[in-house]
Amino acid sequence: MTEHTKTDGLPGMDTPAFTQVLDKARPRNERMNSEKIECNACPVLCQISEGRSGACDRYANRSGTLVRVDPVLLLRRSLSDAEAKVVPFVGRVAVTASPEEAPAGAAWSGDLVLADEVFVTGVGSSTTYPDYKPAPFIVSSKVEGVDMVTVVTEGIFSYCSLKVKIDTDRFLGAEQANVRCKGEVVGHVTTAEYGSQMLSLGGVHHLTGGSKKEGRVTMDMMQSLGNKQAVEFTIDGGSQIVIQAGRAPIVNGVEERRMRVGCGSATIGIFAKQLFGKLDEVVVVDDHITGVLTEHQAGRCLDMRASGIKMRGRKSTPGRYFQVANPGTGWGGTDIAEPLSIIESWDPDVAWPGLRLLMTSTTGEHASWYVLNEELHPVEQDIPGEVRLIVERIGENCEPSLSTVLFLGGAGGSLRAGVTENPVLLTRAIKNALVNVTCGGAPAYVWPGGGITIMADVMRMPDNSFGTVPTPALVAPIEFSMKLDDYRALGGHMDHVRTLEDALLRGAWHNEGAPSSLAWAALPAANPWPLAQPPLLG
Repeated sequence: MTEHTKTDGLPGMDTPAFTQVLDKARPRNERMNSEKIECNACPVLCQISEGRSGACDRYANRSGTLVRVDPVLLLRRSLSDAEAKVVPFVGRVAVTASPEEAPAGAAWSGDLVLADEVFVTGVGSSTTYPDYKPAPFIVSSKVEGVDMVTVVTEGIFSYCSLKVKIDTDRFLGAEQANVRCKGEVVGHVTTAEYGSQMLSLGGVHHLTGGSKKEGRVTMDMMQSLGNKQAVEFTIDGGSQIVIQAGRAPIVNGVEERRMRVGCGSATIGIFAKQLFGKLDEVVVVDDHITGVLTEHQAGRCLDMRASGIKMRGRKSTPGRYFQVANPGTGWGGTDIAEPLSIIESWDPDVAWPGLRLLMTSTTGEHASWYVLNEELHPVEQDIPGEVRLIVERIGENCEPSLSTVLFLGGAGGSLRAGVTENPVLLTRAIKNALVNVTCGGAPAYVWPGGGITIMADVMRMPDNSFGTVPTPALVAPIEFSMKLDDYRALGGHMDHVRTLEDALLRGAWHNEGAPSSLAWAALPAANPWPLAQPPLLG
């Protein structure tokens, strides 16, 4: 598969005559070895020997032709195990033989031309660098009798980052703390959300604004995380963490299990009625808001007797306490291992011997039962069975802890110029809900405001969607789908619109750096079919 190539078609191809544009510039060095070719797929302009690939490992020299070494990925609504997964395009230079390959041209059959059966993604499609070239695939099809077009490319993103949501109560690091990978700063801790810690990783300043090593490490980290691989990080003044999209985070060597059901106050409110009558006091330990049942409005509504408990920390409102301990990896995201340490004392005029106290965390992973003795000192005992069942229910209501990785990128010149000669019209068409934007066929949320800033969940994108170029920058797939009439109105490259049938048979419109084959993949069950869908606009 490849990068932008030739407009005059392949030998023996009966294709429309495209407007002539140069596929590649003349070599920078006239003394370049004649057996080498210069790759125009990114600003690095690698000179590649026969049988070798460029610095990005995405483009190679095969018999003097620049080829995109991966197949372009096409989605199908359904795909049988018996079908060939890789199909060469007619007339293309082969990259390598694959046992899964079918004969050239076997990709097409009449039923597959239906738009509701096949979607061409940007994964492996090649890029539009330099910017003036039309996108490698501009494919027309029909959806419920309406003429549609999808513009497909791989974007080179310098202005991009990953937003990572870590489901954990554990302390990862202070807000704004540096996040490091292989010793290099690659991001920072942002806010704590409900049951999660948020990280911002990558971004143009880490890619290009620091040292060469920082940029390279940042680029490799973003590619690995985007491709659903595990990456290890350390946070200044905080934790060591292993992140992998769709998997539980590993914090200081311990795999997280549960995302908390709520803060301490919310946990009190949810389970107050179930606990009522089975005990005299409950403390739900939480780094943010620790809840105390008898003082809480839920306990008051149940007319519970005051317990006389006196808590450490700062009282917010009745039954809700801030800062009972420091952040950490202990009970409820605090640094405590002994829960009684957050109780300052008991009021002897209110508390009584025999008072039954449950202390638990917001996930139910920590829980202890105490009974006050004659001196009003808590004595730990086994948790009664009926109370244990409610603690287990707290855990049951906690969702599994996961790491979520969102790709965030700004679509700039290369992407928009590959769609239209007047890029601002594409931006306006997207904001007017005329264009659906996807990343590898996955839904992409378009941020409000200027430009085309998109965000997509990497778990909904195909495997190995991301690549790199050593400028450094990240390479990611992007597709723009719209009605054919709307594409014409925004000044699209109408002379490069091709039928789905032709794209399945012959591949990209260009020769230089184009993919040599296609690969089939089934549409993920969680994703809507990309065509005829409205955009996800902010």
